[in-house]
Amino acid sequence: MSTLADFPSTAVQPDGAPGVPPPLSFRELLLLLFTCAATFIGTCSILQGWTRLIFNYGDNPAYLYVANAIAHWDFHNVGIQHFMGYPYFIAAFARLLHIPLMASLVLVAWSATMLASILTARLFGTWVAAYFALTNFAWIQLSFLGGSEPLAVALGLGAFWAFRRDRPMLAALLGSLAVVVRPLMLAVLVGIGLALLLQKKYREFLKVFLTSLVIGALYVAPLAIYYGDPLLTVHSYTTRDYGATALKGPHGHLFSWPFHGIIMGTLLYPAPWTNLVLSFFWIFLVLAGVCLMFRPSFRRYAAEHPAEVIFTGVYLLAICSYDYFVWARSNFIRFAIPALPIIFLALLPYLPKRRAVVWMLAVVTPVLAALSAVGVRNVLPLP
Repeated sequence: MSTLADFPSTAVQPDGAPGVPPPLSFRELLLLLFTCAATFIGTCSILQGWTRLIFNYGDNPAYLYVANAIAHWDFHNVGIQHFMGYPYFIAAFARLLHIPLMASLVLVAWSATMLASILTARLFGTWVAAYFALTNFAWIQLSFLGGSEPLAVALGLGAFWAFRRDRPMLAALLGSLAVVVRPLMLAVLVGIGLALLLQKKYREFLKVFLTSLVIGALYVAPLAIYYGDPLLTVHSYTTRDYGATALKGPHGHLFSWPFHGIIMGTLLYPAPWTNLVLSFFWIFLVLAGVCLMFRPSFRRYAAEHPAEVIFTGVYLLAICSYDYFVWARSNFIRFAIPALPIIFLALLPYLPKRRAVVWMLAVVTPVLAALSAVGVRNVLPLP
């Protein structure tokens, strides 16, 4: 397994560097991931029933509806609300493995989670991978109940892995697939493209650009044919009626000034103090990681791997500028997921590097994530 230690000029201290405890072994990282999965699934099964929770979790019903349409290639009376990359993978896995769509939905998410954790370990070290995999409630829920983020993150990290190995075409392919899963992963292609321009690799930039155009054309073609709108899934984010203009900000825009949506959403839509604490913990953690990126050591790392840092900057600017008041703060914990590997890399010098800590996280965090998924009020007799 390769880590940042394979890049000896990288200034950010990798696992095993002087002053840093020995890295977690790859086997131990896998054991941590399986422990987290078993704890979360077991807790969900006790509280409400894991399979029952899967069907009702998040956007799963919509994803299954579109995946069924793709499997039968029949889009009559099918409303499209989200980018269709995840349903395409669900339908493909179901066809290849001859399994039901709901089983495929979970399998795609779980497989992508494992792949994302492995790629994080290869790119940034096993300590970063452990903190990335075991700390975020939303990531654990999406990993084992289903959601598009694990697939988008796996494809995005795969793009950076390919780019580090001087395979820009593969990086462009994976990055483009990440975009059709989650649109803000466009920041991956921006990072790769700008890095190539900075390196004056104009021919490679043109190849990456054309590859991205081809994947984009293949994605929008069915939308143009069956709906007459090749940008239907883009428009769905700006034209959907959520029942209140205030949800979208005063002018109905998807993006505004940084933190405008977070601040206004917090003021206009009161939430339980536990939700506020959780949301602002992640907001301040991400901001702390960004501040630490200005250290000289991280700046040298950024000079060696500009694509990853450009991606992080563009992506974080987008989610901090998201202006749908109801979700800007409450969903920040989920929106931030794709940038967290590099955030934890920046925070690495200050993270506890003790096995007892990560093993505690592997048990405690999935229990809390399960309680959050089920709903604390459905479990505890709160007034």
